[in-house]
Amino acid sequence: MALTREEREAFLAEAHVAALAVDSGPGRAPLAVPIWYWYEPGGDVWIMTGRESRKYGLISEAGRFTLMIDRLEPTIRYVSVQGPVVRTTPATVDELRKISARYLSAEKVDAYVDFALKNHGEQVVIHMRPERWVSSDLGQV
Repeated sequence: MALTREEREAFLAEAHVAALAVDSGPGRAPLAVPIWYWYEPGGDVWIMTGRESRKYGLISEAGRFTLMIDRLEPTIRYVSVQGPVVRTTPATVDELRKISARYLSAEKVDAYVDFALKNHGEQVVIHMRPERWVSSDLGQV
């Protein structure tokens, strides 16, 4: 059963690791990798990645990407959202801290932020406007 708009937006706003997919060029399958993301209902989705990363290069070239988020318990549920990139900005420490706190326990955030600042190079935040949604909860069948 497809989710309602409210259900899919609430699900996307939960802290799940997404699978990012982006076109990787003629004769190649899309690049698909796990990624942290941020979303608030009614807004844009944003991700953070390295300015020199393959992800960033492919997203910049394609101008759009897809995120697929799923869970298995208590029912199999997923939301897939795709859309155009609407803005890219240099990442701030506050954004790095915000997204890290979404996925890590409070006592691990500072250490991760320090590690990321020292080891990940320059980061960018890529905002995507949700345009097409596919969703289902197989527990409602």
